[in-house]
Amino acid sequence: MGVEVGSKLEGKVTGITKFGAFVELPGNVTGLVHISEVSDVYVKDIHQFLKIGDKVIVKILNMREGKIGLSIKKAQEKERPSKSSRERGEGFEDKLNRFLKESEDRQSPLKKSGDKKGRGR
Repeated sequence: MGVEVGSKLEGKVTGITKFGAFVELPGNVTGLVHISEVSDVYVKDIHQFLKIGDKVIVKILNMREGKIGLSIKKAQEKERPSKSSRERGEGFEDKLNRFLKESEDRQSPLKKSGDKKGRGR
């Protein structure tokens, strides 16, 4: 697989800055992993996650004007097959009906107690 958007490749960290890490890909091509694409958790100091010489798996996010945007966290994500609303369980109308029933059940004791309080006046 070549260097193209969407492909996952192994690369080597060649440089680290406060905003990300430069990764050398096959074919002596270098891309940047922005600090926000290093991990699923907040990264304050990139040095806690990467060091020069580390081998990493990256996913190519974009290629424009000779610059390559990479992601380590998206390379680690498992691709999930999309499910239709029926396969997921209840649909919107089912959820709405269940919500309305539960809401009515919660409000009925309040309505009954409100009726008793208002009659004494």
